[in-house]
Amino acid sequence: MEKLGSELIVDEIFMRLPAKAIGRFKCLSKFFRDELSNNNFEITHSRRIITSLQKKLLSLKDNTIVVDNIVGGNLQADTSKTIISPSNVHPSYLRVLASFRGLILICNERMFCELILWNPTTRRYKILADYYFDRNFERNASTGGMYFDDSNDLKVLHIKRYRNVLTARVYSRRRESWRKINSCNVSNYASTYYSWSPAIYSGRSIYFMVSNYWFPPGERHMVAFDVVSENFSTIPFPEALDLNPWQGHFLSIEMKLHVIVVGRSKNLYADLFKFEDDAWVKA
Repeated sequence: MEKLGSELIVDEIFMRLPAKAIGRFKCLSKFFRDELSNNNFEITHSRRIITSLQKKLLSLKDNTIVVDNIVGGNLQADTSKTIISPSNVHPSYLRVLASFRGLILICNERMFCELILWNPTTRRYKILADYYFDRNFERNASTGGMYFDDSNDLKVLHIKRYRNVLTARVYSRRRESWRKINSCNVSNYASTYYSWSPAIYSGRSIYFMVSNYWFPPGERHMVAFDVVSENFSTIPFPEALDLNPWQGHFLSIEMKLHVIVVGRSKNLYADLFKFEDDAWVKA
């Protein structure tokens, strides 16, 4: 009965608390420390708090990393605070590849491309790099994304370009190992002329913008990675994006892919599009 009571506390009380409070309760007993530190608790907790009205905005500046609270869609500037980067790496060496349910995927470019999975709220991090990252490195030539598979295993997708060759791999948090996946559908975007954006997860896919500002100027594509089939594909742009110049920014709203288009014809304009039924519609 005593153990059952403790499990109820973990499932019904601790599961509803913010991450910072959970960190303090780990010192109550060995049982609580083990339960609050295991992978299943962290995954379930992150999924439950994702619906919270309070969000965090993390900004990597020249010399600092700043976290702000966003409550009800409004930035609470008076809550800004500076935090320490994982492994005390200087922020100028860090590049954010993706964010997902409170986790940040970071590339430490001081150490080739040392991938770091980081939770800024709990300050916990894990280095995902292996021998593969210790060679064949080009600065600003990698990106990635994160997702949960059907077995609640956290997966990390990493895409790397080196000498016009594109390699895609998936990391399993449960197995703590990498495996290579087929990327031939997007191998034609491996040229150094192409720039891959950070990723966004929406629905059952991870999306990237791939842009070529050289030859021909303004060429752009959207690449989707289906997390179930593990296949890459391309999707069309909204028609408005045929104009130049423009900037596109991905959003996921109610698990549907959106893109904000900011451009200039005669005047500066901004439009929001939603991807639905394999087509873009104005939102």
